Amino acid sequence: MGCGRVGAALAHNLEQQGHTVAVIDQDPTAFRRLGSGFGGRRVSGVGFDQDTLREAGIEDAGAFAAVSSGDNSNIIAARVAREMFGIENVAARIYDPKRAEVYQRLGIPTVATVRWTADQMMRRLLPSGAEPLWRDPSGGVQLAEVHTSDSWIGHKISTLQEETGVRVAFLTRLGEAMLPTSQTVLQEGDIVHVMMRTDDIQKVEAAFAEGPDGGVN
Repeated sequence: MGCGRVGAALAHNLEQQGHTVAVIDQDPTAFRRLGSGFGGRRVSGVGFDQDTLREAGIEDAGAFAAVSSGDNSNIIAARVAREMFGIENVAARIYDPKRAEVYQRLGIPTVATVRWTADQMMRRLLPSGAEPLWRDPSGGVQLAEVHTSDSWIGHKISTLQEETGVRVAFLTRLGEAMLPTSQTVLQEGDIVHVMMRTDDIQKVEAAFAEGPDGGVN
């Protein structure tokens, strides 16, 4: 939702990765930013209206990004996508970073404008497909954000590390980065950033998705 410079860039990035994309905007002229080469769907309407979302294909969507110019519209649209249509990977762009904690408590990952990049939003929508946050010169070790199953909530970081074979570098909790200890318990809404061997990324992602007792050999 939103076809400003942010939305248009995000739409092109997703399409270049091979994803089918639909863009919603109230102003039909905004779609000019997409250019003639964009192959996705253009839908004129209010992005949090359920009929508009259905027209855009929300019922078959794998992710939803609310990147319009209004905080309230973005968070309402993101909540509708998650709560009414069950979209798991949802992200909202915000202009007021002070609201981040409120939005995070609602279970909606947010990206504040002051530190927004296309890559950050891509990490929220496609956690397993995003580029690593850091990679050592040899390419053998990387720092990456890994999508975590809700079944890990309430478990200690030490358990998460033992069963997945990774080192948790830091968490993002309520919009703020924190360095966890082995006794830190994973909470709802936490974003987990781990250090791991690049060759193990598929096994690690599977273990995080399976939940406790999945493990990595």
